[in-house]
Order: sequence, then structure tokens, then C-alpha cells
Amino acid sequence: MPIVGFQPFKTFSMNQNVKRESGRKVQTGNINAAKTIADVIRTCLGPRAMMKMLLDPTGGIVMTNDGNAILREIQVQHPAAKSMIEISRTQDEEVGDGTTSVIILAGEMLSVAEQFLEQQMHPTVIIGAYRRALDDMLDILKEISVPVDTSDRSMMLKIIHSAINTKALSHWSELACSIALDAVKTVELEENGRKEIDIKKYAKVEKVPGGFIEDSCVLRGVMINKDVTHPRMKRNIKNPRIVLLDCSLEYKKGESQTDIEMSKEEDFTRILQMEEEYIQQICEDIIRLQPDLLFTEKGISDLAQHYLVKANITAIRRVRKTDNNRIAR
Repeated sequence: MPIVGFQPFKTFSMNQNVKRESGRKVQTGNINAAKTIADVIRTCLGPRAMMKMLLDPTGGIVMTNDGNAILREIQVQHPAAKSMIEISRTQDEEVGDGTTSVIILAGEMLSVAEQFLEQQMHPTVIIGAYRRALDDMLDILKEISVPVDTSDRSMMLKIIHSAINTKALSHWSELACSIALDAVKTVELEENGRKEIDIKKYAKVEKVPGGFIEDSCVLRGVMINKDVTHPRMKRNIKNPRIVLLDCSLEYKKGESQTDIEMSKEEDFTRILQMEEEYIQQICEDIIRLQPDLLFTEKGISDLAQHYLVKANITAIRRVRKTDNNRIAR
């Protein structure tokens, strides 16, 4: 009886030890995965940062020393490593800078915490200590911080320079800083007494092959790399009256299955005539608005181009929806 009563207790004790050991292994594995991610981009920090050569899925080679760009390209499976990459993405979305620094800092914090886990200290105790350290750091930052006047261009250029100086673009830092500041000022909005700056939505980098880096500039408007649909359409229009469409100026095809029954030759002619009448009706509705310029996200048929050229309207087709929204704004 004593043996029977003792046996389950002994088994329970062993299970607890096995669980504790496996939990420690999982924690160590998580820390090692996070440290590996931090070590990959550690040499990307600072003015003497080394470039990394990456092979993208399409077979192209990317040369960069931007930590966030590297983390976007690499593929990882470990959950802890994925969470480190999420930290970088969150930092980029919220602040726009410091993606490399935040990964290295997180890696070091986990590395320092490893010795406390080996001493069988509970993770919540370590996290509580880090939270108190965070509160102390925020208090110190409030004491040493200096207010910045955003209307002071020279001060703003110094701040931007500190962010760009560590990148490969540092050779053209003055040009890059001026472009960055002008671009942000261009998309700045004041709504309900507060400033809104949405560079993800309203600022866009358009790459044009050829030329020099010094040719780069901020364009106060929207640039679309498209040509007019007809050679007789005007290319240079000042202060145009613009119509934006998200529909096509061509006869709509059947969605899934369309049945047409033709019994005689005149039926085919009538179907073509119906298509032409439909396009003519749309074009007449547009011409009635008397626009100088027309943008559409879909296609424009040859017949529609004919009517638009006769009305002296310039048309551009297959414009991206994001570009259409920018023009509307």
C-alpha cells in the first residue's frame, strides 16, 4: 500500500521536472532565434554600416544597409524570429526610423534576460523589472528632451540628416534631406486643429530610368507614367477640366456565360450596332461635361477614342486606383 501511494507522487514530480526543463529549452530557443535576427542586422547600424547583398525571390540582387529592407526580404519560420520582424515593421509604421536600433535593443534585452531564466526566475518578474526600467527611462527623456520648432527649416534638416547619414544615400545627404522635408510639407494637412501627414497614402517615389541622382526633385502634383491613347490628342494642357472614371469606355463582356441566338445575317449587324450605340451614349454623356482631360482605371475602345478626339478631349487609360485618388485629392 505505501508503494502504491508513493508511486503517483513520484511520477508527478518527474513530470514537473520534465515540464520545467522543456519550458527552459523553449525559452532558450526563442532567445537564440531573436538573437540570430539581431546579429544579422547588427552590422547595419551606424555611419560605418556594411552593405548586405540579398537575393530576392525573382532572382534579382538587392544591395542595402537598411535594416527594415533586409528584414522585409528574409524568410523565417520561428515564431520568436517572426515577432522580432513585426517589431521592426511596427517601428517603421509608427516612427519611420530606428528599425535597426529597435531590433538590436530587443536582442540585447533578451540576451541579458537569459541568465535570469537559467536561475529559474519567473519571466513575469523579469518583465516587471523591464517595465520599471521603461518608466525610469521615460522620466529621464522628459528631463533631457528639447522642444523643436517644426517651422525652423535648418533645425528640421539637422534632424533629418541624423536619420539619413547612416544610409548609403549619405553622399547626397543635403539633396535627400531637402527632398524629404519638401515632400512632407507638400502632403501636410491641417484638420480639426491638428496636423495630419500621411506619406504612405499621398507621397510616392516614382523611379525614372536614366539621368543622375542630382536630377531628383519634389513634384507638387501627381506623376503618372502613361501616354495619351491617341496620337492626335493634346499633350500639354494648362488648368484642365478633369473627369475621373473607374469604369471602362468599351462594350462590357459577359460576366460568366452569355448566350446570343442569331438566325439571320442582319442579327449580327444589329449586335455590332448596339455596341456602337452603347459606347456613343457614354461618350456623349462625358462630352456634355466639357472636360479637357479624362482619366479612367479601365480600357478605352477605338470607337470611344474617335469620339473623344473629335471633342478635343485627351484621354489616359488604365490608371491605378491609388493614382486616381491622388488626382481627386
